Amino acid sequence: MTETITIIGGGLAGSEAAWQIAERGLHVDLIEMRPTRTTEAHHTDRLAELVCSNSMGSTLPDRALGILKNELLAMGSMVIRTAFKHALPAGAALAVSREEFADEITALIHNHPNITVHRREATEIPATPTIIATGPLTSSALTARIQELTGQQNLYFYDAMAPIVVADSIDMSIAFRQSRYDRESALGSDEGDYINCPLNKEEYERFVQAVLAAPKIELKNADKELERYFEGCMPIEALAARGEKALAFGPMRPVGLRDPRTGRRPYAAVQLRQDNVAGTLYNMVGFQTNIRWGAQEQVLRMIPGLEHAEFVRLGQMHRNTFINSPTLLRPTLQFKTRADLFFAGQITGTEGYVGSTMGGLVAGVNIVRLIRGEPLLELPRTTMMGALLHYITHAEPKTFQPMKAAMGLLPDLEEAVRNKRARYATYAERAEADLAAYLHEVGFTPVHFPEPMLQ
Repeated sequence: MTETITIIGGGLAGSEAAWQIAERGLHVDLIEMRPTRTTEAHHTDRLAELVCSNSMGSTLPDRALGILKNELLAMGSMVIRTAFKHALPAGAALAVSREEFADEITALIHNHPNITVHRREATEIPATPTIIATGPLTSSALTARIQELTGQQNLYFYDAMAPIVVADSIDMSIAFRQSRYDRESALGSDEGDYINCPLNKEEYERFVQAVLAAPKIELKNADKELERYFEGCMPIEALAARGEKALAFGPMRPVGLRDPRTGRRPYAAVQLRQDNVAGTLYNMVGFQTNIRWGAQEQVLRMIPGLEHAEFVRLGQMHRNTFINSPTLLRPTLQFKTRADLFFAGQITGTEGYVGSTMGGLVAGVNIVRLIRGEPLLELPRTTMMGALLHYITHAEPKTFQPMKAAMGLLPDLEEAVRNKRARYATYAERAEADLAAYLHEVGFTPVHFPEPMLQ
């Protein structure tokens, strides 16, 4: 008899898990509530839709996200391979074209003979082998079931999305193209991948005051006491409230940039990154905001170069849901009191697109190994995957917050390396070697990734 595994959620984690399971010969019932029920952040019914930034972070092999991507590629990640296929110019980062990326993953999943996609809301947790990968926008009905299961309350915080601008509406007599420190494009281009809007001291100070004075969207009364910002995606108004220079040391930092009009580094700068293949849309890097939309346009048009900007999406805030993984999950992503129930993706506290994908891959592989009576993967802590999984399952429960891949999660080297670049390179080499040795030891073979289905 062929075992059927239920996956709830068709985001990055759910799509990756479904693919890993189906390619290993088991059947998947993938439940995705869109378009029957949408969310505050999604705009399409596509699987693996990118709802915030279109960047998956660094591709440098000695950076945390670069290490994590390489580990996922070594383990046969469908999502990361597809992302690289649809890469856009973004310096030493992996930015992807949202539509083409989601279209291809949707086709791969819907056309797989071992996957049945159900477009409906899941309101119960099945008693059969299941992966919950509903992400940060879990429906209220399923959240209630998870709360009943876990005994946890108030398992949510708020996240914010950045505005997207029409490229032709940016004044390039003021703005300029440049990657920080003139780094070469990850795609081989010698032209700067980012559009930069420079501000002098007076312009910056006026902008900060306008951000602080602008009206914000009020949260519902029942939610006000539950509002918590995650540091990695903090609205600009929350950052500005920390101090006059907070934005200049955050998303508006000018380091590595040179204004061609003056030949000097600007006092502050706003970077915009390409958001689609055609290069017609750019998103404002790190500019998540919950300023009311009418006022938001006025404030953003104070930025030099954006005085006449056309916004196709303004910033907004939406609810994120995550469980207290240190009290609930094993490093295998199994629920501690029910071995055939797994959680994956941002609902576990792995922050970001690549971290979500990692959880989907591990949960998908492990649930198959569980069913087949094989030992489950528990990756070495010296790998970025193992370090991130160890963190979310061993952090202090009372202060647990979502975490993205970071070099600080890795165990210290046996011999100290003083130079930072050399140290990071050594971490990366150790992670690669330890992952290869571990996968060989447990007999892990990545699944075959087919030729792209979309032309």
